[in-house]
Amino acid sequence: MSDYPVITISRQYGAGGRELAGILAEKLGLKLYDRQIVHIAAAKLGLDDLSEEELLEMENKVKPLSLSFIPFHSFGTHMGESSQGMFMSESAAIRKIAKDGPCIFLGRSADYALRKYDNVFSIFVCADDAYREARGKTVYDGKSLKELDREDAKRARYYNYYTGRTWGEGKNYDIVVNTSHDSLEAIADGLIAYICKVKGIQQ
Repeated sequence: MSDYPVITISRQYGAGGRELAGILAEKLGLKLYDRQIVHIAAAKLGLDDLSEEELLEMENKVKPLSLSFIPFHSFGTHMGESSQGMFMSESAAIRKIAKDGPCIFLGRSADYALRKYDNVFSIFVCADDAYREARGKTVYDGKSLKELDREDAKRARYYNYYTGRTWGEGKNYDIVVNTSHDSLEAIADGLIAYICKVKGIQQ
């Protein structure tokens, strides 16, 4: 059993978080969970007939805010609408997988799902606008910065609604890393060194 903690990675769209997660998984020898969680959750809810695109879109939908707004995290185990059910089912899947040992979760509000677990290290990945704009053109099929920001707004709305926390707020993570100023490989090495120091792991 590896001494590494379960690692959760949340990220701005276009900041290279997915690639960074892959590099960390390879360097640490840990399994990376991303959209697999969506399909596991969908199977539990009997939504196997929906496409991955439809399931991902479900993650972006929340009820409109109103004066009587109550964050979903206050609702206990009430499943309600499909997107609420997906959030609960994904969180349950994440907790079940985490019990089996160290791994890496990308997105899916995993930092919140595992907030009561001791051996967890949460990372938020961000980047300067210029860096994200350049990657939007070269990595994300020519997406503009405005389009990237629009996707981030969806992520933030979903996360904020279901957790009662603020997406990207530093205090919710063990470390916030800006990928604009070094290679993802070098940043991964730095993160590993820091995780080992914080968790008292011999490299």
